Order: sequence, then structure tokens, then C-alpha cells
Amino acid sequence: MVKVDLITGFLGSGKTTFIKKYADYLIHRGNKIGILENDYGAVNVDTMLLQELEGDNCIIESVAGACDADCHRRRFKTKLIALGMLGLDRVIIEPSGIFDVDEFFDVLFEEPLDNWYERGSVISIVDADLSSRLSKQSEYLLASQCANAGVVILSKIANAENKDITYTISQINSAMRNIGCKRQITDEIIVKPWDTLSDDDFEKIAESGCVTENFVKTLNEDNRYSSFYYMNKPFDSNTICRICREIFKNEQGVFRIKGFVKENDAFRQINAVRNNIELKPINNGQKIIIVIGENMEKERIDRYFVID
Repeated sequence: MVKVDLITGFLGSGKTTFIKKYADYLIHRGNKIGILENDYGAVNVDTMLLQELEGDNCIIESVAGACDADCHRRRFKTKLIALGMLGLDRVIIEPSGIFDVDEFFDVLFEEPLDNWYERGSVISIVDADLSSRLSKQSEYLLASQCANAGVVILSKIANAENKDITYTISQINSAMRNIGCKRQITDEIIVKPWDTLSDDDFEKIAESGCVTENFVKTLNEDNRYSSFYYMNKPFDSNTICRICREIFKNEQGVFRIKGFVKENDAFRQINAVRNNIELKPINNGQKIIIVIGENMEKERIDRYFVID
């Protein structure tokens, strides 16, 4: 049976960055792995960010979400069927940050997937400096992801103070209580910089499993999350950083801005959340910026990308 790990976490929490480190550990351990990017948007930027892992022992596939829920579920299942035929040891699934964990369990136990796959670990990534202004829907997603996690891993430790970390853990537990979940995160949490994670840490993560908890499902199927795409804009690094700062200053509903810019014939990856903007060189990309958030007004966001 092929073990399937689910890496959950809210938008911009650092799931893709963690997968790079986790996948590298599994590959060096001798595993042949598959990575399935199950993105919310129509263009899967995160697949491009993982391209350096691809090789004989790592296969990367993606499911883009520009369709209705039933179509997306069929695509997801089809990709898992294809991966199941490749003789893999482990499959890592990174859903979008607004993925309902129940959907993962439902699909995994459908035929013929139930003959090939077994649960591995459910790993929830949470920003150590969690916002105190989560909407009810966002709070539900945080709670539901952590409720089922075998381990919760805090990200961006270097950007958080001890009081922020304490508050974040308290907010996770409070969110779970609010949906009727009796579980409280105590020992099942890793609080350390990711560059210091050892092989023993990764082994613990790989074997952490998952937890089945009862809670009240309150996610509104007609959710208000959306993503807007801006293609082939001639922005350089300074311009896109300025735009990101302006958006986060003025638009409270925006969670994450990601994509690529091209300057001097080279691509750079942009990954921005409210308290941090990162730009890194990348070998391949395409000129696209994606803005992801909740209750966003497209006309308002469009104005930031108008070229004079």
C-alpha cells in the first residue's frame, strides 16, 4: 500500500516550502515519491516552485481548480489513480489553503483508491504569528485542519516573538473548541526553525499519522474565497513589491500574493503575505501574479495592476 500524506495549512502558511524540505528528506531516505498539487486557482504556481525536486525518484502532478466542485473532485481522483500505477512508496498531497480536509478522506476511501492507498500523516502548517482577525470561515478551516493533524508545525518562527507563538497555539485550540472539537494541541506540535529540523524530526513527522476527531462542520459551500490573475504584466521586482505593500495596506481581505516577474531575461518568484514579501530567483516561470483572499472586490484589486 502507498502511504499518502496530506500537508494542510492556510493560505501563505508555508506548505510549499515545507514540502521541499520534507520531500528532500524522503528522497534521500530512498523513497520514490509523488507530489500532487491540488491548487485552488486555475494556474498552479506552486507546481513550478517544486520543479527542482522532479527526477527519477520524484514525480510532480497538479490539479488546477478552475471548475465546479464535482469536476475538481473527478480530476483529483483521476490523478491519484494515475499515480497509484507508478510503484511509488509515498504520495504527498498539497491542497489549496482553503481545502476541506473531509474531502481528502472521502476521496481516499473510494474505489479503486482504497485498494492502493493508506493513510500516512496529516501535517498541518500554521504561521507562528497568526492573525487575530480571522473570519469565522477562516477560523473553521484552521480548526478543521488542525483537528485531524498528526502533527502541527509552526512556520516563520524567526518572524514571531514568544508571545506571538503562545497566542497562536491558544487561537488554534480556541478555534477547535468553537467547532465542538474536544482535542487540544499540546505535545503534537513542532516549534523550531525549519533549518534546524533533523532527520529524527522528519521521521517523527513522517510517522505522526492522523487523528479522527468529531466536530461540527460549518463551512459554507458557497464560500467567499477567490483568486484574481494578472498575466503578462511588465513588472520588475521593485514595482511588484510596491504593489504588494499597497494591497496589504488597503485591502484587508487579501491573504496572499504569489507568482513570477521577469527582469533582465530572468524570472523571480514573488511570495507575499501581510507581514512578509519574498523575492527569489527561479529557473523557469511565467509572467503571472495571483491575488488570493476572501470577500475581495475585483474592481478594487484590478486598479493596482493598471499600467500607466
